[in-house]
Amino acid sequence: MNHLSLTAIFFVGSFLGATAQSKKADRVHQIELQRFEAMTTRDTASLSRMLAKDLSYTHSNGLTEIKAEHLQNIASGRIVYKSMQPEKMDIRVHGRAAVVTGIVHVLGLYQGQEFDIRLGYTDAYFKEKGKWKLVAWQSVRKN
Repeated sequence: MNHLSLTAIFFVGSFLGATAQSKKADRVHQIELQRFEAMTTRDTASLSRMLAKDLSYTHSNGLTEIKAEHLQNIASGRIVYKSMQPEKMDIRVHGRAAVVTGIVHVLGLYQGQEFDIRLGYTDAYFKEKGKWKLVAWQSVRKN
């Protein structure tokens, strides 16, 4: 093979790899938006399917929940998400794992008290049986 052929193969392979990565990142982005929507509509059935069994969900106030607690707090109204508007979202996919970093503006109620905060967050997804599942979330308050 000549140098030109090897260069062409490299660029085609790089493009195909980038396209596959882009499709995976797009899918994780869609799931993240669907998860925010399920949280604001209190659709715990859909939300449950998006969460890993061993979820660790750490709020900006330090409250850490496992999957059952997170779903129960939303279902009971202990935490009410009125709006979750993403401002920024960067997604990196590494095989069957994805890391999302972003900023989201959240309006809601916590134990009956209103909140209006911007959160910087990092979350992690893992592809399990062909489906992306949120395995960890951690957020901090942003100004």
